[in-house]
Amino acid sequence: MTSEYSMQVLAQLLVSGIAVGMIYGVIAFGYQLTFATSKTLNFGQGEALMLGSLVGLSVVTITGYWIMLPIVLAFGMIQGAVVERLGVRQAIKTKSEAGWIMATIALGIIFKNLAENIWGRDALKFPSPLPEAPLSFMGVNVLPMEVVIVFGALAMMLLVEVFNRRSIYGKAVVATANDRDAAGLMGINTSLVITFSYALSSMTAAFAGVLVAPVTLTGASMGGALGLKAFAVAIIGGLSSGMGVVVGGLILGITETLTGYYLSTGYKDVPGLVLLLLVLSLKPSGLFGSATIKKV
Repeated sequence: MTSEYSMQVLAQLLVSGIAVGMIYGVIAFGYQLTFATSKTLNFGQGEALMLGSLVGLSVVTITGYWIMLPIVLAFGMIQGAVVERLGVRQAIKTKSEAGWIMATIALGIIFKNLAENIWGRDALKFPSPLPEAPLSFMGVNVLPMEVVIVFGALAMMLLVEVFNRRSIYGKAVVATANDRDAAGLMGINTSLVITFSYALSSMTAAFAGVLVAPVTLTGASMGGALGLKAFAVAIIGGLSSGMGVVVGGLILGITETLTGYYLSTGYKDVPGLVLLLLVLSLKPSGLFGSATIKKV
């Protein structure tokens, strides 16, 4: 194997790893949104991604890809609000950590069972809005959808950040994230803000679902592994850092891809888990996180 060929293979693996990592990053960004406002997480985030992709699959054949997108985003927001209302709100009121953990896990299982009964258990092909033939750039093959995944994920996270910083509603989210009690004293409806953060969180996951579905297969079981790995990314990068979830996603995506090729696909999950354990041991707040984080 020549050095030139080896470098070409490495570049190909890096491109694939970046695309996978950005999917992890945008899901992890959703974890960050809810943690900021309520110090809770939606452990059914993977199921939000799965439902987004399946709803998109049902709609795309009727409306086309670009009309389907806002429908899926709206569906994701509604689904997230339902999760907060049914599984999280009462637990926050009673300050029960076990309550919201078990409730969001239970709702995730319910959503998965509903999806299996509606769409079946078989993996389904999601039509791609772009040509499926790879583009060649300096000997590296890149699928057009992989480019869309990277820039689409970055654009979604950037838009949410701009919304939070520039709009009056976004500033209410930021105020609640900074100090929920003080925000409530200022007249901000913090319960509504928390519901909104859950809606945004599930919306980003649903968007990730329709991004990744054209380059994989979609189905009721697709969300579990993605949601778990995105949670690892959120911990590695830091639940208080937007930059952290991007970097953490890239680290995990690239590490998995390299391990799967150079060692074995059976070991591709190991380095990411080892990194997670190291971060939890050495810097529990994450690589870019604030040291003030006390619980997850």
